[in-house]
Amino acid sequence: MKVQQILLKKGNQVISVNEETTVYEAIALMADHNIGALIVMDNEHMSGIVSERDYRNKVILKGRRSKDTPVKDIMTQNVFCVGLDYDLNECMKIISDKKIRHLPVLDARGQLAGIISIGDIVRSIMDEQKSEIQNLRNYISSGYPA
Repeated sequence: MKVQQILLKKGNQVISVNEETTVYEAIALMADHNIGALIVMDNEHMSGIVSERDYRNKVILKGRRSKDTPVKDIMTQNVFCVGLDYDLNECMKIISDKKIRHLPVLDARGQLAGIISIGDIVRSIMDEQKSEIQNLRNYISSGYPA
């Protein structure tokens, strides 16, 4: 299965903030949308990603105040991205190797086309496996030739 198929199922809506958004506002937005990360935009370009993990590690544990800290101070700037044609196994390898949970998706022009999470990938792989198992069960129950 390819990344594009995940986006077709879940949609390609990306919730984003700008670099000057406070961490407090970003966390509230994540809570409102029940998501774990936001894309940080600088005009029309992605400048980073901010996640719950960034909040924990760079605000709470550093004693910063979320209402006074802009997301640009805690965001991850070197964002790992994938293309629409990436295979889910490639995505799992990136997520596992880089110890991240979210992958922005870029289209052929390099424009942001969506975002996928480890949960999206795992769900898709499980759905694929369930379908394969059902196909095998149907094949076996149909009295396949010996």
